[in-house]
Amino acid sequence: MRYRMLLTWAAGAVGIAAGAYATHAGITWLRYGHPARANARNADPLLDHVMPVYDVAERHHIEVAAPAEVTFAAACGQDLMALPLVRAIFKAREILLGSGPDTAARPRGLLALTQSLGWGVLAEVAGREVVMGAVTQPWCANVVFRALPPDAFIAFREPGYVKIAWTLRADAAGPKQSVFRTETRVMTTDADARAKFRWYWTRLSAGIRLIRWLSLGPVRRDAERRAESGPALRPFHAA
Repeated sequence: MRYRMLLTWAAGAVGIAAGAYATHAGITWLRYGHPARANARNADPLLDHVMPVYDVAERHHIEVAAPAEVTFAAACGQDLMALPLVRAIFKAREILLGSGPDTAARPRGLLALTQSLGWGVLAEVAGREVVMGAVTQPWCANVVFRALPPDAFIAFREPGYVKIAWTLRADAAGPKQSVFRTETRVMTTDADARAKFRWYWTRLSAGIRLIRWLSLGPVRRDAERRAESGPALRPFHAA
């Protein structure tokens, strides 16, 4: 009887999860191409410069009891792949899209990791913000990211591609307080890319959003630990 009850609960949980995913996918499909605009607090002139118009925007933030430069350094050095759920999400993508595993040796810090994958620096304010970007076709099984110089990225219009720009940013909220923010924007280059990315985003955005949300807590904990254990770090510069 006990095992039957456990199976019933498990089946119910799976059903609830499937229903929630279907609802999320439907809402994402309908809202695609109508991103919320940044308010005064979220406004980002650096990001606006490299991508003023976009199909998708995702914004997340968290308050941190640490100076902005410490929070920024913690964000740049975070090890996302240390989180089991993040690894599971990437594994799920491999299965869904038929991707081959990435067998290359990769650095752990987020900025170093993404640059090794092909992302490039589009703009930065030392110790406060970095804007990363690449052109890509994320619906491909084995996705390739191509970095471009800032002016070339802004002007890029080659059909069949997606331009993605994302930020790591720490805003001072006092001598020993800050707000960590991250924003991701996406723009497609033509109708074909738009259709393919809309399909991709509808199915996989839940995992992408979850990764962004999961990163907030570790950044705060690491920044606060750094602030308690020693003096402020030197401003972090993206390589």
